[in-house]
Amino acid sequence: MKFLKAGLFSLFLFCTTTAFADIQLGRDYEKLSPAQATHSGTKIEVLAFFFYGCSHCFHLHAEISAWEKKLPKDVKLEYVPVTFQDSWESMAFTFYALESLGQGKRLHDELYKAWNIDNIDLRNKANAVDFVTRRGVNRAQFIAAYDSFSVGSKVSRANQMVRDYTIRGTPTLVIDGQYLITGLTPSDTIRVLNELLIQIRKAHGIRKN
Repeated sequence: MKFLKAGLFSLFLFCTTTAFADIQLGRDYEKLSPAQATHSGTKIEVLAFFFYGCSHCFHLHAEISAWEKKLPKDVKLEYVPVTFQDSWESMAFTFYALESLGQGKRLHDELYKAWNIDNIDLRNKANAVDFVTRRGVNRAQFIAAYDSFSVGSKVSRANQMVRDYTIRGTPTLVIDGQYLITGLTPSDTIRVLNELLIQIRKAHGIRKN
């Protein structure tokens, strides 16, 4: 009986592992054509296209934040704000302005909470300024960053990336300039992401550090 139980348990583990590792093109991820150039040097590039007011992005946020805390040394994660509508543009400027002031990570959770839980209207510059100021950001410095050429250039670059990668919805992850994940549950998104990283390492002969 003990041998039978052990055998069944081993079979269960094998089936479970196989099921989790079995990701399929067209079902779990797409392949970009043409592939896009990456800008992460020797690291594997992961681009996270998002909008703070997107409920699906909000649900993925906890999972990807936990994954980011254990970010592999050979991976670089970059967030890219999406502006499908003009009213979303203030969030792209806010994201890059806070990033330039070293306040982005501190207020990342707060911005998601504001949109998805507290229903705070941040669809214009004035509201964004008031919001970040109440959370300890210097008003004058934030406005200067928001209106700066560098932040405007980053927003323009993000908009161009949305076009180049043919981003149709959020959240969307693009891995190594060639694989795209969208429309999955948060846990499946992370699972497929990890499996693609394994495939990329094998293809390039890279060992995870």
